[in-house]
Amino acid sequence: MDPLMKRAVELALDNVKEGGQPFGAVLAKGNQAISEGVNELHKKHDVSGHAELLAIRRAQELLKTDDLSGFTMYASGEPCPMCLTAMYFAGIKEVYYCQSAEDAANAGLGKSRFIYEELKKQKAEREMHMAQMPLQEDQQNPMKLWEKNNE
Repeated sequence: MDPLMKRAVELALDNVKEGGQPFGAVLAKGNQAISEGVNELHKKHDVSGHAELLAIRRAQELLKTDDLSGFTMYASGEPCPMCLTAMYFAGIKEVYYCQSAEDAANAGLGKSRFIYEELKKQKAEREMHMAQMPLQEDQQNPMKLWEKNNE
């Protein structure tokens, strides 16, 4: 097994032993690990405290950049939609994972698979209600302000 993936799995095992979920991640540039993370949901009570997100946050803070293109994510489990989206935003183009979303669902951790299925549906068919509330005429448009500031 690749040493970086081996490390991600070791992090996941250690996290389970400490009462957490079986997820660990290593973010690397080439063959060098830059940052690591484990799911900290049990410690911080923060649904965004996923292994991959923490590895991304730590690398961006360390390197003082939002752009992680050229980096590779090694994750013990298939990234959930939230983590996958963060990787897209960060520019990460390579992700390797050990266990699938189906493996996680079979272990009693099925939210990722559920969310992947929800995202395939039209907005009106999803379990979460979403509705646009347009800006009022007397409100300044934040998108237009950003656009103006970045011309």
